[in-house]
Amino acid sequence: MNLLKQLVAIPVLAALLPACSGHHDAGIAPLCAPMDSLLTTVFPSDTEPGAVVLVMKDDSTLYSRAFGLARISEVDTVPFTDSTLTNICSISKQFAAVAMLKLAEQGKISLDDPVSKYFPEFRAAFFDSINIRHLLSHTSGLPDTRPRTLAEWEDYVRRHPDAPFAGLSDYKLHAQSQESVKYMEDLDSLVFAPGTAYEYQNPTFQLAELIVERVTGEPFTAWMKREIFEPAGMRVTVYFEPSDEADPRFAHAYSAPESTWVEDDYGETNFFPSKADGAIFTTPREFYSWLRAFFGGKIVGEESVRQAITPVIATDIPGSSYGLGFFLEQAQGRPLKVYHTGDNGGFFTYEAYYPEQGVAYMVFANRADWSREDTAAKIDSILIAKRVL
Repeated sequence: MNLLKQLVAIPVLAALLPACSGHHDAGIAPLCAPMDSLLTTVFPSDTEPGAVVLVMKDDSTLYSRAFGLARISEVDTVPFTDSTLTNICSISKQFAAVAMLKLAEQGKISLDDPVSKYFPEFRAAFFDSINIRHLLSHTSGLPDTRPRTLAEWEDYVRRHPDAPFAGLSDYKLHAQSQESVKYMEDLDSLVFAPGTAYEYQNPTFQLAELIVERVTGEPFTAWMKREIFEPAGMRVTVYFEPSDEADPRFAHAYSAPESTWVEDDYGETNFFPSKADGAIFTTPREFYSWLRAFFGGKIVGEESVRQAITPVIATDIPGSSYGLGFFLEQAQGRPLKVYHTGDNGGFFTYEAYYPEQGVAYMVFANRADWSREDTAAKIDSILIAKRVL
């Protein structure tokens, strides 16, 4: 089936419902009871961190509900709503991959270009053998040896006295992408030969961010807003900036190491501000608009969509392969599922799209103490049982 013809129109969607227990059309109600039964056990408390969940089919809202709190403090307690901006973490990677596909369509890069073409400062000869396609499919063989502890950062600054971190007291607050990939200048070995194996990596997508800037001469966020977000109808979606921390529209993330919820995101988590690998804050509605736009040919052409969701390599997740910025699951007897996960600090997210059926669901949470894969499997089972899939 031609996915682009099926999804070419991006509908104007009705407003999300605040809770599935409200009033519903007959076409929406069947999912409410099983979804509520599942998700109220996953996110049981209105006084703890929670999530926002959305299930869509074409232009119909099948399920929409917010659970728990987006922000917790004595002076700033904010409940989750369908308009809360939540960090989707590594789900952000698909946007960077599509940016590379768009630049390739424009003739500004080739996915077969070697990394050395864009990063002459990387001295090792093996960068001539690593191409952009390897970066986007986690098959580059590049290790992630970024410093993480304070001692590692102090050693890094001693070896790089001109680094932006020199003189800064908290490295966690300043790990922008250009600094985060600087360790590659000193690399002298790979984990495996490019294209021969899979190892999930973040820095390779940070390289994609810098390629956008070096090729276009524009800031990454400005180019992405104009070329990706706006054509997808993403009006409030942004890449995180430290100034966003005080904005009540943004969820914070939390962990409970000793049964007390403590903030666990910007300032507490390594590399939180780096952009292309995990810094997008969005809503489920805007993310769905993105899926419809991408698969509907509004961002890149049909061939680029095909490349993105064609398996490149098997992953370490049973039954899943990886394309370019997307996980792909083709379980026996079930339709193709294009999905991605994300986690950083206390943010814990999952999104899935069934392109042949036009069905999508998103679970964007600000706590990580729930079983993401088990919850997704149960949602899949509900959708099958209710003949949504």
